[in-house]
Amino acid sequence: MAHDYSYKAVMARDNEIMKKALGMDYEKYESGNIAFDYEALMNDVGLSLEEIIQIQRSVGVGNTPLLELKNLTALARKISPKGKGARIFVKDEQCNPSGSFKDRRASISAYMAQKLGYKGIAAATSGNYGAAVASQAAMRNLPCIIVQECFDSRKIGQPEILEKQRKCESYGAEVVQLTVGPELFYTYLRILEDTGYFNASLYSNFGIAGVETLGYEIIQQCRSMVGRDPDVIMVTNAGGGNLTGTARGAQKAGAEKTLIFGASVDLAGLSMASDHDFNRKSFTTGHTGFGMPYATDPDHSDVPRSAARPLKYIDDYLLVKQGEVFYITEALAQLEGMERGPAGNTSLTAAFALAQTLDEDQIIVVQETEYTGAGKSPQPQLSFAKENGIELKFGNSDEEVPGKNIILPDHPSRIKVRHADLDKMKKSYIRKAAQHVHATTATEEDIHYLMAETRKDREFVIAALKENNIEIKQPILN
Repeated sequence: MAHDYSYKAVMARDNEIMKKALGMDYEKYESGNIAFDYEALMNDVGLSLEEIIQIQRSVGVGNTPLLELKNLTALARKISPKGKGARIFVKDEQCNPSGSFKDRRASISAYMAQKLGYKGIAAATSGNYGAAVASQAAMRNLPCIIVQECFDSRKIGQPEILEKQRKCESYGAEVVQLTVGPELFYTYLRILEDTGYFNASLYSNFGIAGVETLGYEIIQQCRSMVGRDPDVIMVTNAGGGNLTGTARGAQKAGAEKTLIFGASVDLAGLSMASDHDFNRKSFTTGHTGFGMPYATDPDHSDVPRSAARPLKYIDDYLLVKQGEVFYITEALAQLEGMERGPAGNTSLTAAFALAQTLDEDQIIVVQETEYTGAGKSPQPQLSFAKENGIELKFGNSDEEVPGKNIILPDHPSRIKVRHADLDKMKKSYIRKAAQHVHATTATEEDIHYLMAETRKDREFVIAALKENNIEIKQPILN
């Protein structure tokens, strides 16, 4: 019988399509109310950390160097109060086959696709993950399709996304490019259904497990280099899988005191689903347009339950400005001789700001770098911004307005710590978790689940539930 390919019909069978494309039944993790069994989902990867390391090493992924950025540290100390200026290290993930940490994710998805007998592999992404999946698919002789949200309605595409198209195609992948809007998920579901390919989702348990090796390596290398664990690991946050996997890996290495900080470019006021706003931003990932929605509503992704749950692990969330990231990108190249792409430099910018507030003997590890190339470096990005009516100038970073201007700091001291409101985000998460399952009541199991998900106490969770008219069911006492 022929499928109904209308938008409504395809979206109505999305769970069925996603289940077939991962070979997983997510129903077994559900409790019937708000809570679901996250650890069971992660355990069902079926691979130990040691086995994942072996799989990644067999395809040249991981074991990347940890480097101390001595000149950037010196600059931070020059503008810091006496005794301040933490040491800044960076995990150079550009050394992976396709040039980013996302090879770690893709390596496990490609391995599973081959092991489970799928005919090919697909991913929906405008970012580095597409190149990572294409690279890993090539290594395993799997056909690959990458679906990109690339253009606005004028058919104008961002330089960074077009660079990633080139990268994917160089590995032999077919790239399907779309305009911004709801057609992305619809088209991706149709491709999964029509091809029978494996869904190399950014949000699957396989992808997150692949990133755990990154957090684990950071801890082991830091112990070897300086004799102790880092004080802070700074992670660029978008969909949340980067932070989740890194934090879980650090935990598995026994780093009990290391704090996990997220960092995103502040794009407040711009809508990622807006045709008008799409080309008025200069960052396609690592910004609040992804970081906040996916933190507060992780399950609105291409799997029934996302394994990327950053609020479960994050200790603080720092915001940086577009102009500041461009500034630090140039500083990294000119002071350290390292030309790297924008996503990792988002967390480096936050680390540079944070270093000025920490003691000199403390250690911040910037968790990733990424490759750069035509379209990903500051020059084409800034030229594209100017062509789209964005004012470029030097001055006070705090005056930057996303979609209107990009302000390059006129002095490095302009780059400072700004905190996102995590409590507000956690209240939003609780509301959306209840909405996701249409809950009107919350059980004791739900309360404990939400406490773990938000790292907040019982009082906070119950208050947030009551604010959203969720009735608290009292346990029956025998």
